[in-house]
Amino acid sequence: MSNTETHPTEALCGADVDGPPPPGIEILTPRDVPLGGPRAMRVRRTLPQRARTLIGAWCFADHYGPDDIAESGGMRVPPHPHTGLQTVSWLFSGEIEHRDSLGSHAFVRPGELNLMTGGHGISHSEVSTGSTRILHGAQLWVALPAEHRDTARDFQHHVPSPLALDGGEARVFLGTLAGDTSPVRTFTPLLGAEITLDPGARVTLDVDPGFEHGVLVDSGDVLLADTLLRPAELGYAPPGRTALTLANRATVPARLLLLGGPPFQEEIVMWWNFIGRSHDDIVQAREDWTKGSRFGEVQGYDGAPLPAPELPNAPLKPRGRMR
Repeated sequence: MSNTETHPTEALCGADVDGPPPPGIEILTPRDVPLGGPRAMRVRRTLPQRARTLIGAWCFADHYGPDDIAESGGMRVPPHPHTGLQTVSWLFSGEIEHRDSLGSHAFVRPGELNLMTGGHGISHSEVSTGSTRILHGAQLWVALPAEHRDTARDFQHHVPSPLALDGGEARVFLGTLAGDTSPVRTFTPLLGAEITLDPGARVTLDVDPGFEHGVLVDSGDVLLADTLLRPAELGYAPPGRTALTLANRATVPARLLLLGGPPFQEEIVMWWNFIGRSHDDIVQAREDWTKGSRFGEVQGYDGAPLPAPELPNAPLKPRGRMR
């Protein structure tokens, strides 16, 4: 998914330089962002924000729907570029057609992972299909470490098998959880899983104590280590925990995404759909996209590519990060 904001805010994200984070659970609330014109669908963005810009290498999180496309028109994002990151597409309902400059033509469906590596540069389009009535899901980005940020473009598809939990179910699409390991390649250690909790259920999961974790609630009122998270909120747990306890307080099932990874030890500058290490990196990526070089062409999309927004008048400057 593209960041379609016409005035995207730059962010410098990186390692914790002021000491360890506080021991408790932080609650991150989203902001609404429109994907296009006045009838366009809206997304709820929880990463990045001023309070916290990264969870492991996870650097961007949009959560959308359930969205009636008869009212919003659905998703129609023209070809647009990415550098220095991987995109993770995950749906709860609906279907999205994906095309990219690698030549991939695939469909994003509920419970199926589509992971695209931008690396040095890739472009892609995303369009909800005619069979879709309700669109509901999440779009996530992962920052690539410096040694891999110019890697070749790539696309992976994986359908994780449901994993029974005592009080719920998990689908592990990245990393390892509850004895299940995803075969999908990443460039830093990561965890990504969809978890559903039965009404009133309480589940404790063993986790890597070197990871920080985020719990993005899709539906239901969920307790993370006895801290209440409501739909669309993201709970952050710092490193040091060997287990996470999740509880569903409701009389209906709850659903969430569990994300994790070791604290990202590099600073990155993120603007629009680009991740670099400096202002000059971003300027060059924008120039290449505008000139039609570096990112390749998306075949099969009926329409013009997405134009890049104007850069700010001043050099891109770092945004502060919470401890």
